[in-house]
Amino acid sequence: MLVVLYLSSASLCHGACVEVDSDTDAVVNEGFKLGCISCKIRGEVPAEATVEWSFMPKGESEFTKVRKLVYIYSYEDLMSDIPDERFYERLDWNGSKKTKDLQDGSIYILNVTWNDTGTYRCIFNRTLTFTSYEFHTNATKIVHLNVVPRPSILSEVMMYVTIIGLQVWLVVEMIYCYRKISAQGEEALSESAAEYLAIALESKENCAMVAVTE
Repeated sequence: MLVVLYLSSASLCHGACVEVDSDTDAVVNEGFKLGCISCKIRGEVPAEATVEWSFMPKGESEFTKVRKLVYIYSYEDLMSDIPDERFYERLDWNGSKKTKDLQDGSIYILNVTWNDTGTYRCIFNRTLTFTSYEFHTNATKIVHLNVVPRPSILSEVMMYVTIIGLQVWLVVEMIYCYRKISAQGEEALSESAAEYLAIALESKENCAMVAVTE
């Protein structure tokens, strides 16, 4: 996953922004977040941005030139618009809140269907306001969404059993390693004590032999 980090020390509000690729696997009949983040490099410069989302169903080779057929969502001046009836009342804004200086243009799909499979295009249109001029820029993000079936109860149970089994195995391994290290430590101490006693006895015998010779 590509992560781009922009830091700005001029303002705490724009202290950090991280561009993270969106997830791509949505579970049918559940909600899903389509991620779209475009960081502003000059955090200290006032700016406004709008976000537009388009959709290309699976099986089509490119976005159609007739914009109204693919244009599904827009966010501008704190207001959203959903012109495509396929997504009416199923899209919700999940990006930057209470600001026109948007950096997160994510949206949330409610009740994902199989027909939502396809390619989504997010476009940021940003205007940076400098002292004597305005600078316009844009960024495009692409999300290839794949809709998958809901996991069965059996598979979920097996997943939890596997996780618990791995945790038990890890605990057993830790106890085994701890006991092995402790045993090795005690053995090393016993050998050291035996060596020390042997050296002490040898020194005592040497001293006795010197005394007899004298």
